[in-house]
Amino acid sequence: MISHGKNVKVFCANANRPFAEGVCRKLWLQMGDCTVNTFADGEVSVTINESVRGSDVFLVQPTCKPVNNNLMELLIMIDACKRASAGRITAVIPYFGYARQDRKAKGRDPISAKLVANMIEAAGADRVLTMDLHAAQIQGFFDIPVDNLLGNPVFVRYYMSKFEHPEEMVVVSPDVGSVSRSRTFANKMGMSLAIVDKRRERANQCEVMNVIGDVHGKKCILFDDMVDTAGSLCNAAKAIVEIGGATEVYACASHGVLSGPALERIENSCIKELTLLNTIPAPENLPSKVNYIDVSPVFADAIQRIYEENSMSVLF
Repeated sequence: MISHGKNVKVFCANANRPFAEGVCRKLWLQMGDCTVNTFADGEVSVTINESVRGSDVFLVQPTCKPVNNNLMELLIMIDACKRASAGRITAVIPYFGYARQDRKAKGRDPISAKLVANMIEAAGADRVLTMDLHAAQIQGFFDIPVDNLLGNPVFVRYYMSKFEHPEEMVVVSPDVGSVSRSRTFANKMGMSLAIVDKRRERANQCEVMNVIGDVHGKKCILFDDMVDTAGSLCNAAKAIVEIGGATEVYACASHGVLSGPALERIENSCIKELTLLNTIPAPENLPSKVNYIDVSPVFADAIQRIYEENSMSVLF
């Protein structure tokens, strides 16, 4: 890495240490020395065991489950580095939790994504680096620079090498909210686009209503930003097979939240393969049809560009 007068240091807490280690390997850096524990009552305790004065500090911590604990670890690490006179602090958040609450969908709803953005700024972060925010407008919730990396270039390379004739396949958006990102992915793949129209009865449950677009007799790729309980994904896969007449269904998403019955649903679904990025640690006892792609090199490249103050546009 080219030095511009400041040391660069990468630290991580407990959310996804293997990911942070992958970033450091790509950058040829040693992981920063810090201790992140809890007191007996559950309070987070952070100690930075080396000097960060004047350094360009990158704190790698996705806010995945346990979400609140991991968020507090990130905030307290930011505060510790700020009070230790770090030159610049970048919060590297591969998966940004609370992003689904980005607006008031009904009366008296919170906008939790804005609250979390305020907390990160108040803690002392100078910049945020993340990937595939659930809603792109969350970048505007911050008054500091936000680099929102995209996972679709990784999936484009993966499927281009996997299928001999990808242009004969169809990208399917599992809901109307994912149409924009699915269209971008479809354009890069040279595929047509279909949409699953659904009605959500309550949180984490949905009823599939219709398939918009021609998927009959074709292989399909369901494209989304996250898989939580996998209800939407599995219902969408079932719809494009039973209603649309698709022959095979593949699925991909940037963030494998995989809560509750997700793994069982995926295992019993008609999805042939689900591909995720390792922004969130993989759970144990994964079904054979679930595989992960390592995106720590993408974040390492982004960190190097931020440190060297080079353009990030090539990563998009």
